Amino acid sequence: QVQLVESGGGLVQAGGSLRLSCAASGNVFRIDAMGWYRQAPGKQRELVAVIKSGGSTNYADSVKGRFTISRDNAKNTVYLQMNSLKPEDTAVYYCYAAYPRSLKINAPYDYWGQGTQVTVSS
Repeated sequence: QVQLVESGGGLVQAGGSLRLSCAASGNVFRIDAMGWYRQAPGKQRELVAVIKSGGSTNYADSVKGRFTISRDNAKNTVYLQMNSLKPEDTAVYYCYAAYPRSLKINAPYDYWGQGTQVTVSS
């Protein structure tokens, strides 16, 4: 099992910045993807950014050029630097971690944090 603890959410004005952190603990050996999803009221959860253990990244089009995902493998921590925030970025942000599907395990592949609220005022 893997436990994920997020921090860094809050209230910020449009154009401001926030940095989210997510620390993984437990059986983190061979965790591959780590990242962030978000869910706004009345909307489905959507991918924000993900980073693989090798460093490759993928971003939602809506955050490209504004958000940067990074990872400290030694600390089992993933970060999301959010700049030039917009009101439409308001959502609960969930940390995500996953084992590679190629790994044969008797456990869930996907893990989620409890979520942290990000509110951007106009």
